[in-house]
Amino acid sequence: MKIEFIPVNDGHLNIVREIYNYYVLNSTATYHKHEITRDEVPEIIPVNHPKYKSFIILEGTEPIGYCYLAQYKKREAYDRTAEVTIYLKHGHEGKGVGMEALNFLQKCALELDLSVLIGIISGDNRGSIRLFEKAGYEKCAHFRQVGEKFGKILDVVAYQKLI
Repeated sequence: MKIEFIPVNDGHLNIVREIYNYYVLNSTATYHKHEITRDEVPEIIPVNHPKYKSFIILEGTEPIGYCYLAQYKKREAYDRTAEVTIYLKHGHEGKGVGMEALNFLQKCALELDLSVLIGIISGDNRGSIRLFEKAGYEKCAHFRQVGEKFGKILDVVAYQKLI
């Protein structure tokens, strides 16, 4: 399996929307409760941002996910930190793509003078938690009962890696 990462551009917004909306409708990986539109995608992921980057994950020519580095907080003192996010097309989980994406984003972060990466994960999302732990991230926060979806009260956990 050969994985490639290409920068997200406006032509990829529908791909990102389709992948994301699967999780909106079928999981607690995201706390959106309603599908997003193509026009809302740039509100969620950075597109054409000079520092924070987003990428389509390709297997051959097939888009199988996307990943990105996002601004952690909109204050200059946080500019050394980025939030890391990965969404894979349903059916592509558990094949090593997530780890490749984390490693790729870490390399990008170093090139962008970022030194702290944070993953914000639904407490229900055991697969993502295992991925981040396997990649050397450490749990640094646990926010209890902060979300609700599908009638279930949800926690959020944060994992961090100093690079």
